[in-house]
Amino acid sequence: MEPIEITGQGLSPLTAVALGQRRTPVVLGSAARQRMAAAATAVAEIAKVRPVYGRTTGVGANRDVLTTDPEHGARLLASHSTTGTTPYPKDVVRLGLLIRVNQLAAGGSGLTPEVADAIIALLNDDELPDLHRGGAIGTGDLGPLAELGLALGDVIDGTSALPLLSSNAITLAECCLAHVEAATLINVVPLVGALSHVALHGNGEVYDARVHDARPQPGQVRVARRMRALLEGLPLAPARVQDPFGLRAFAQVLGPAVDHVDALGNALTVDINAAAENPLVATDTVLHNGNWHAMPIALALDALRLSLHSIATLSTSRLANLVDPEFTGLSRFLASGAEASSGVMMIEYVAHDALASARSSAQPATLGTATLSRGAEHHASFAPQAAALTAQLLDALRDVLSCELVTAVRAIRLAGLSPDELAPAAVGPWLADALAALPEALTDRSLRDDLQIARGLLTQWGDRQIEHPAEASGPAE
Repeated sequence: MEPIEITGQGLSPLTAVALGQRRTPVVLGSAARQRMAAAATAVAEIAKVRPVYGRTTGVGANRDVLTTDPEHGARLLASHSTTGTTPYPKDVVRLGLLIRVNQLAAGGSGLTPEVADAIIALLNDDELPDLHRGGAIGTGDLGPLAELGLALGDVIDGTSALPLLSSNAITLAECCLAHVEAATLINVVPLVGALSHVALHGNGEVYDARVHDARPQPGQVRVARRMRALLEGLPLAPARVQDPFGLRAFAQVLGPAVDHVDALGNALTVDINAAAENPLVATDTVLHNGNWHAMPIALALDALRLSLHSIATLSTSRLANLVDPEFTGLSRFLASGAEASSGVMMIEYVAHDALASARSSAQPATLGTATLSRGAEHHASFAPQAAALTAQLLDALRDVLSCELVTAVRAIRLAGLSPDELAPAAVGPWLADALAALPEALTDRSLRDDLQIARGLLTQWGDRQIEHPAEASGPAE
């Protein structure tokens, strides 16, 4: 493959994740190389006439201690490489290194182009260093980036250690992965919801454009448009004048998550292309600042998790309707066979177990507090913790949606509906896909395998919509 130029601008979370996953070779762009070289020359001259944090001073509470020790940088990397014992996954490390190079390419760090070249060599040769969790609280990924500095060897000299650490690149990598996963999963929620709508003979009035034009919340409008595209022409008479909340408030609950995943993507796009360095090297000076603070990212993650939790709670609401004969006209728990069969009774328990996990993961990480380094640092965003919680919640949400998908398809199968009978509604082919994948047997048995198949279907459907966006016309359009 031809290498992709890293320029310090125009990198999106989706593109960054794709470059990392495909292990696409990269190269530092010529304009970026010039910016880095100019900044490195400038900061060397500036440091001769005024203190520069981390270069001619200590760090943290040692910011007022001047030093000319040529080993200062080496000692800084050695001490700051103190981390926990859990390694980051290699995909996070690869993406984190890519993001750090892109940030350096934006200029402003004072690091030489050779530092970027050395990181790029690790990427292109797939010789990724072992980086570990621990010590990052949203004010710079100090520990893992110090480990990176040690892995780079002699290219990092006594004055370039601190500038390398002035970044949340590893956290941003986890955030980009979570953002892509959230966007993909949100895009398949309408497919699961549409199948529940079919099973429950829902009332399509809830998605009428006039309803959502009357309250034009952007995400809500997009979800309603997606549901109309899936259900338009559905030849099933609605069972009720007014549906339960799981159906009636579908767009109003999924819509905010659509908006919040967009907001996270926008915040990430800024930070992965930013020269968020401390100090920032300008043309003729250095500017000490707080751009290492990841509060915009942490808040966006917290808001997204709260909205994802609401998706999970509404899914369990539809699940409760699906096992209730008053809403489906079918047997209790969609049972089949001998009297007093349990059917999908246990699926509700599995779903609420996953929902409990989602609820725990939804707690805002930004409520944390920290006072560190003899009071020099009084605040933290806890963005790394927010990123980890988001990954946990997404996994739990996938479990909840898998429970709903298995149950909705079982109800449709038990009712004797075929995909052809749903024509011309676009939900038909998705039902055919699910019917082909999920086992036909309706007698009492373990449904563990069914849930695993459903998880796989959610992944396949998400990937299909990324590859064929016109087919989706959904929340991530």
